[in-house]
Amino acid sequence: MTRPSAEILAVARRWIGAIQHRRQIELRNLLSEHAHLRFVGTGDGELWAGQVVREGIANFFGAIPAFLKHEETFAEAFENGDTGWACLTHELVFANQPERIFFVRTTLIFALEDGVWKIVHRHGSVPFPNMEFVGSAQTAIADLVAAAREGFSLDQREGFASIMFTDIVNSSRLASVMGDRLWSAEISRHFAALRQHIEESGGQFVKSLGDGTMSSFAEPGQALDAARAILQSTARSDGPAIALRIGIHTGRLVQTEDDFFGTVVNKAARITALAAPGEIRVSDATRRMVGDSGDHRFSEPVPVRLDGLEGEHLVHRLV
Repeated sequence: MTRPSAEILAVARRWIGAIQHRRQIELRNLLSEHAHLRFVGTGDGELWAGQVVREGIANFFGAIPAFLKHEETFAEAFENGDTGWACLTHELVFANQPERIFFVRTTLIFALEDGVWKIVHRHGSVPFPNMEFVGSAQTAIADLVAAAREGFSLDQREGFASIMFTDIVNSSRLASVMGDRLWSAEISRHFAALRQHIEESGGQFVKSLGDGTMSSFAEPGQALDAARAILQSTARSDGPAIALRIGIHTGRLVQTEDDFFGTVVNKAARITALAAPGEIRVSDATRRMVGDSGDHRFSEPVPVRLDGLEGEHLVHRLV
């Protein structure tokens, strides 16, 4: 049953307030962490999806000049079960253009994720191109997409490699409890520890992706050793109780950056999303390449469907 939602309207207003006051971590935490996240803007080509939205959101809105006036002119929100939506309009006056009034329209779609309303789709528009609106093309998220496609700089360019993702499950709650400064310091410490385990296992720390990391290994056994060491180290840490999930997929690297980005990395990311807190999930390709050495034990394979990939895929849990 659809009904007006004061709760969703309050979250939507928090989103607008975080933009106005440049609360970067709050912006990220209000967005879904799933790959189905969509961000639609005014400019041509401003349609982005997934993790790059969360990573680029602060820089995207950071390009907006300081506000002289920010007045809500319309707001409503509704919910139906685990979904909801809000629509808001505002009149804005910017410090660099005090003589002009801009009329901004924002639509937000929410999903209830672990008991918390998260934005899964944002559509914002003004009746002006971005160059006229904020004085720049606002390329932050587009630049992140380009970096993901072209900037891995992996040492290994041919043959098989195992790609590993790590992801902090409870990051939004921890960030809220600890505050921006302490959480930022904890994330830096966490990444440094992960990098050490990855490199000690013979891997390459490729990059951090918000609250997660991506790394590459020439041998799947190296990736499994690193994943196990990371979970053990995280459990022994004297810091906050971080719940980590890890996913690994092994595939052939090719010279074309788009092909590499669209197959090996995408599948590893999808497998990571299946893992529960404290779990390591691996593809059947990784499992078969490791073989029955006895160093690693796996659960029985489970057939799953992965977003954006055809057919069913066998996934194992590293015991």
